[in-house]
Order: sequence, then C-alpha cells, then structure tokens
Amino acid sequence: MKGCDTLLMVGSSFPYSEFLPKEGQARGVQIDRDGRKLSIRYPMALNLVGDSRRTLQALLPLLKRKEDRRWQAKIEADVREWWRVLEARAMNDARPINPQRVFWELSPQLPDNAILTVDSGTSAAWYARDIKARRGMMGSLSGGLATMGNAVPYAFAAKLCHPDRPVVALVGDGAMQMLGLNGLITIAHHWRQWRDPRLVVMVLNNGDLNMVTWEQRASEGDPKFSGSQDLPAFPFAEYARLLGLHGRRVDRPEQVAGAWAEALAADRPVLLEMMTDANVPPLPPHLSLQQVGHYMKALLQGDPDARQVVLATMREAWDGLVGGRG
Repeated sequence: MKGCDTLLMVGSSFPYSEFLPKEGQARGVQIDRDGRKLSIRYPMALNLVGDSRRTLQALLPLLKRKEDRRWQAKIEADVREWWRVLEARAMNDARPINPQRVFWELSPQLPDNAILTVDSGTSAAWYARDIKARRGMMGSLSGGLATMGNAVPYAFAAKLCHPDRPVVALVGDGAMQMLGLNGLITIAHHWRQWRDPRLVVMVLNNGDLNMVTWEQRASEGDPKFSGSQDLPAFPFAEYARLLGLHGRRVDRPEQVAGAWAEALAADRPVLLEMMTDANVPPLPPHLSLQQVGHYMKALLQGDPDARQVVLATMREAWDGLVGGRG
C-alpha cells in the first residue's frame, strides 16, 4: 500500500493507519454503508455511501485497463516470493511445535465450503499469513479491535446458521481459558442436531498471552513480564473428552498434518491442543529501526526467554533474506 497511487478502501475503516500511504501520495476512494466511517483514516478524494457489491458493480464500467503492467507484475512476483518465505518459516524448528506450521498444514486440507473463526492475538497473525482462502470459504475475526474470546462462540453461531458446513475455530490458550471452555459445554449439548457434525476447535497452547508479550517487546522495549503473561496449565484435550467430544494433544511437528486430517474427518466436534512455541516471533515483512531498537532493548533488559527468542528470530530473518530458498 505504501507504493500505491490509488487507494481503494471497501467496507473497512482499517485502524492501522501507519501502514497506509503518506497523505497526498495516493488518491483515495472509500466505500462504506455508514457515512460516519468515511475519511477517518485517510483523506479520501471520493467518499461513497452504499452497499459494497452494488457500488463496485457501478464503478466497474468506469475502469480503463493500464497497458503498462510492470507494477502488477512486481506485486505478483513479491507475493510468490512471500509464500516461499512463509513455507520456510513454517518448517523451522521450534519447542515443541512451530505455530506457523499448524496453520500452514491446515490450509491445503480445508474443505472448499469451510467456515473459519479466528480469535485475537498471534492466532490472527498466523491465520492472515498462512491460510490460503479459496472461493466458497468464509472467515471471521473479532468484530472489535483485539476483542478476545470470540472464536468459539462465532464457531457455534456458524454451525447454527450453516449446520451442513465444516467449521474451524482457531484460538489461543488465553482466549480459550477466558470463554472457550464454557463454549465447549454448549457445543457438546447441541452437536448431534447438526447435519455435518464437524466442528474443530484448535488451541495454540503456549502458556503465554503471546501477542501482548510481543507487543511489549517491539512497541515499548519492555521484557516479558511473567507475572501478567504466563497462563496456568490446563488439559484442553482431556477436558473435551470429558464432555463427550474428541480431544487430541499434539506435541510433535510431524503429527500436525495427520491431526488435522483426523479432526476434519471426525464424526463429532474435535478439540486439537497444539503444544506450540511462544518464542516464535510474528515478525512483519519489514521492521522499522524503531521496532528493532525496542526489540533489542527488551531482550537486553532481562527477558526470561531472550535466548530462545533470539534463535527463533534469526531463523525467521534468515528465511526472509534468502527468500525461503536457504
């Protein structure tokens, strides 16, 4: 987006304005059915109030094809390179499982009509990067900024609306302890009424409120504060089995793909407890010098996981430098 000359924003107010083009660089066009959401993140040249589908259909005849395709070709090449980087990062060693691999292995196994619901936190970051959405799928994240605990109730609501479609909830262990465990009770009570019983709740069990831990390091330069970030251990898979659901604990990377296949073929809802490494960093494609400075400051000021974080970051950075081919 930082290299664009025209910014088209459709049905979103996109809160992360630091990633938008500089003011005046691009001409902005925004479509939203709520006029109050227009031009609040970027000074738009044209604000359109209306339904996204109908407004875009009205705009299509006005488009003229550019003959110079070099910019588009560069974007396509960059995206192909990024997928290679993501695959390399997903396969990096971790203790015990790399969370990126959990999502990477899920992506090709998703049924064409799958519905995914995703909680806030690093689960949302890995979902955004490693899942290749295909036509016919649906995906939902939190309706409010960083609202935790939405994925399991969203998944249950999806089954009420679409009882014949498979649903996958992607949840962190913090959100699962906040609300998801109670949601499993409701799922256990209702699942026999669904034409397709497949509902998979995947929990990233890393014992850490992980996204906030990383935000503290990268945004403020603060080391991890275990008193607020560490979570109590909980046997998620055992709890699911107690409710009459299927539960499986996965603690080796080579088990991940098979566990997904088993869960997506099960005759009842499944909880997959993935034992993942909290020290794998959700690095953006490009780090600012300020972010690097904060990051190093946090690690040098007594972060309890500094050594593991440094090793994991080096692996991630190397894959980015060599484009996943090293």
